[in-house]
Amino acid sequence: MNKLAAFATVLAAAALAVSPAQAKKYKVVTVTDGGTITGKVTVDPAKVETESILIAKDPAVCGTGERKIHWVRANGDALLDAVVYLAKVPAGKAFPPATEKLTIDQKGCTFIPFLGTMANRGELVAINSDPVTHNIHTYEMIGRARRTVLNVSQPKQGSRITKKIKLRRGVAMKVECDVHNFMHGFVFVAKNPYFAVVGDDGSFTIGDVPPGKYVIKAWHGRLGETKAKVEVKPGGTAKVDFAF
Repeated sequence: MNKLAAFATVLAAAALAVSPAQAKKYKVVTVTDGGTITGKVTVDPAKVETESILIAKDPAVCGTGERKIHWVRANGDALLDAVVYLAKVPAGKAFPPATEKLTIDQKGCTFIPFLGTMANRGELVAINSDPVTHNIHTYEMIGRARRTVLNVSQPKQGSRITKKIKLRRGVAMKVECDVHNFMHGFVFVAKNPYFAVVGDDGSFTIGDVPPGKYVIKAWHGRLGETKAKVEVKPGGTAKVDFAF
């Protein structure tokens, strides 16, 4: 084999390697006879977790004493701050416009919201509403590992930064401030629009789902993930419950 032929072989192999990834990109199509998935996410009360962290910087703005971080919240047996989503959906409805941009405000030395949601490849906007320096640092959560996605200092009140978010492997980001160790938050980054944040009673509804069989997962920033299988029939309603 001459050098030109060998080079062509390498290019062809590279093209084959890329094609499967391209084929996995989510496609927006018209959904007919879509179904619905409903359920509830519960938690063992023993897993409810709150941590108190001393406020050691900027007490005039951040407050004094200790900041309570509610890592795991519950309403009775209902788990709060959880997201239920379908994994690996090839095609379906469009993302809601609201998921194209997420704004995180740093106000009173708190990330608002504590749990945000957005579409992968959407824009994250970070605002510093405080008259003190913040450094927003987000990490892609990949199992027990994490990878920096955004790391920006915002020393001036009113400063605003915008970044396109593209997660490679994970479905969420941990949000921290490198200046204030008591500031924490999470962002769920959806690869498809079939997801729902649980309500105050732990319930969720995912609608307009193309008929088929899926893997459905419940995610929580502190507790991780659990999964199940579900079949959605044309115009039908499937029920799936999760317990942490």
